[in-house]
Amino acid sequence: MNIDLQILYSFGGETVMYKPKDFIFKEGENSQYYFQIISGKVKLNTYTESGKEFIHNILGKNQSFGDPLLFIEKAYPTNAVSLQTTELVRIPKNSFIEMIKAHPDLSLEMNMCLSQRLYYNSLMVRDMASADPIQRLRGLLDYLKSYHDGDCQQCFPIELTRQQIADLTGLRVETVIRTIKKMVNQEIVKLEGRKILY
Repeated sequence: MNIDLQILYSFGGETVMYKPKDFIFKEGENSQYYFQIISGKVKLNTYTESGKEFIHNILGKNQSFGDPLLFIEKAYPTNAVSLQTTELVRIPKNSFIEMIKAHPDLSLEMNMCLSQRLYYNSLMVRDMASADPIQRLRGLLDYLKSYHDGDCQQCFPIELTRQQIADLTGLRVETVIRTIKKMVNQEIVKLEGRKILY
C-alpha cells in the first residue's frame, strides 16, 4: 500500500531515518505505527531457537508494513530491520485510524491490498511445501512481484542476493544458483549481469 505522503503528514506522520542493521521494531513489541518506505530497504525476519534467521519479506521504496496489526491488539510477530540507510514515514496508530475514517477510499484500497497479500501468501506457503526448487523459487518470485504494479513478462527486477533468496525459500545458496540457471534455460527468468528479471 502506498498512501500519499501529504495525507500521512497531515495526520501526524513523521519522517524517521534508520542506519543499516537498525531495528525499526522487534518481535513481541506492541504495534504502534503504520510505516511507509520513502527510500531504502527493510527486512521482516524472525530467528529460530538455534539462532537461524528466517526472512519473511524484504520491502523497498513506496511499500508499507505494520498496518495489519493496527486493527487488532497483537504484538509484532517479526522484527523489522533496516538493510541500508532507510527513510520512513511513520504515523501513530490512533492517527492512522483517524486518517482511514476521514478517507474511506484508503480503507477500500487497504482491504484490496491485504486481500492480495493473503492470496499470494497462501500460494507461497503452498509452493514452499514443494520439494521442487523451481516451484519454491517461482512461489517466492510471484509473491514478491505481487507487491508491485505492472504485469510485464521478465521485466520485474528481483533485488535480492542469492543468499537472501536462499533464506526466504529454505534452500541452500548452491541450490538457488543451480535453480536460477535452470529457470534461465527454461525462459522463466532472464539474467542481466547478476540481476534476475521475472
